[in-house]
Amino acid sequence: MKSLLVLDLSKNQFSGNIPSTISLLQNLLQLYLSHNKLQGHMPPNFGALVSLEYLDLSGNNFSGTIPTSLEALKYLKYLNVSFNKLQGEIPNRGPFANFTAESFISNLALCGAPQFQVMACEKDTRRNTKSLLLKCIVPLSVSLSTMILVVLFILWKRRQTESESPVQVDLLLPRMHRLISHQELLYATSYFGEENLIGKGSLGMVYKGVLSDGLIVAVKVFNLELHAAFKSFEVECEVMRNIRHRNLAKIISSCSNLDFKALVLEYMPKESLEKWLYSHNYCLDFIQRLKIMIDVASGLEYLHHDYSNPVVHCDLKPSNVLLDDDMVAHISDFGIAKLLMGSEFMKRTKTLGTIGYMAPEYGSEGIVSTKCDTYSYGIILMEIFVRKKPTDEMFVEELTLKSWVESSANNIMEVIDANLLTEEDESFALKQACFSSIMTLALDCTIEPPEKRINMKDVVARLKKILNQIVDVRTP
Repeated sequence: MKSLLVLDLSKNQFSGNIPSTISLLQNLLQLYLSHNKLQGHMPPNFGALVSLEYLDLSGNNFSGTIPTSLEALKYLKYLNVSFNKLQGEIPNRGPFANFTAESFISNLALCGAPQFQVMACEKDTRRNTKSLLLKCIVPLSVSLSTMILVVLFILWKRRQTESESPVQVDLLLPRMHRLISHQELLYATSYFGEENLIGKGSLGMVYKGVLSDGLIVAVKVFNLELHAAFKSFEVECEVMRNIRHRNLAKIISSCSNLDFKALVLEYMPKESLEKWLYSHNYCLDFIQRLKIMIDVASGLEYLHHDYSNPVVHCDLKPSNVLLDDDMVAHISDFGIAKLLMGSEFMKRTKTLGTIGYMAPEYGSEGIVSTKCDTYSYGIILMEIFVRKKPTDEMFVEELTLKSWVESSANNIMEVIDANLLTEEDESFALKQACFSSIMTLALDCTIEPPEKRINMKDVVARLKKILNQIVDVRTP
C-alpha cells in the first residue's frame, strides 16, 4: 500500500516487531501504533519515511535506542515514544530540536539534552590533565575551603539559636500524588474527545480517561480563557491536597503549565445525584436517598469541624454530589470553596454560587460561614425527597421550595415524591413519620438568622437515628 497516507493501529493487542518493510511507505504522513504490545528495536530505516509528520509509538515494549536516522525526517512535527523500555542517547539534531520531555517520559534509561528532562549522557572527556589541574582544580579547592568555613559558621550559629527556642515539627506532611503529564492526559481521554465528555461546568469540562496503568479517572480541565478559572484551580488544589474523607471526592493528581490546567480525580461510575433524581432511567428508594444525605452530611461535618481550618464549600448542589459503584456519595467541585482562617465567618465582596441553593446572607451580602453550607444542605434535603428543584417553574413570586414544604407540614402527601410513598405501602405510617422528621430537619438547616441553624454534627446524628428506625422495623 505504497500510497497510504495515514495508518492508525493504536489501542489494540498487536505484538511482535515492526516489519522493516515499513520503509516502503514513502508517502506515509501519520503513523499511530500506541498502546499495543509491540516490542524489539525501533527500525533504523524509519529514516526512510521521508514524508512522515506524526509518529506515535507510546505505550509499548520497545527496547534499544532511538535511531539517529529519525534526524533526517525534516517534516516530523510530532514524536511520542513515552512509556517504553528505550535507553541510550536521544538524538538532538533535525526535528528533535523542537521536541519536549513529554515525547520521552517513562522509559528505561534515556539520556540527552536538558530540554528532555533526562539524565546527561556520559561523554569521553579526556583532556590535558595538567592544564585542567592548574586552571580548575586549584581555584576550586580554594573556593570549597572558603565555603566549608562559611557553612560551619552558619551551622554553629543555627545550633545556638535552636538551643534557645523549642523545635517545631510539622506533623501535617503532604500526601504524595502520582505525577501525570499533559501528554498522558491527552492519551487517556483520546485527546479530550467528545465521546469521553461526562460533564460541563461554568469554568471547564470533565472527561473520563484511562491512564497508562489502566486506572479510570475523571479529568477536570479548566477553561483558561476565563480569568476565574485560574483562581478556581488554585483554590481547589489548596483545599483538596490535604483533605481526606470517604465522602469527599479524591484527588489523584494535578497537571499545570502555562496554557493547561487540570485536576485528575477519582472516577465516579454512578455519576451525579442530580442525574439519579431527574433521569427517567434511574430511581432511588427512600433508604438510598436517606443514606446519600447522611454521606453528604458526614462530608460536611468533616469540612466544618474536623479539618485543621473550617472549609466552606459554597456551591453545594445535587450535580456536585457524585456516586460511586456502591452508591456512596462524594462531595466534589471545591472551585469556590473558602478556608476560614481563625474566625467563624468572613465577608467577601464577590459572590459565586448557584441560584436556589445559596444562603440569603451569602447571596445578598457575601458573608461566608459554615452556616452557608448548612442552608444549601437543607435545600438539597428537601429536594431529594420531594423531587423538585428550587428553580422549578412552579416557584414564582413569594412561593419557594422552602415555603412550599413549610406550608405542607400537615399534609406531606402533597409534597413527597410520589415514587417514595403511597398509602398502600405496608410501612406507610413509619415512612410518613420519618419524612416529616426529615423535612423538620431541613427547615432547621434553612432557618433565619443563620446563627439559629443546626450544625452538621447534629444533622448527622438525627439522620442516623431516623435511618435506624426504618432499618430496625425492616429487619426480621
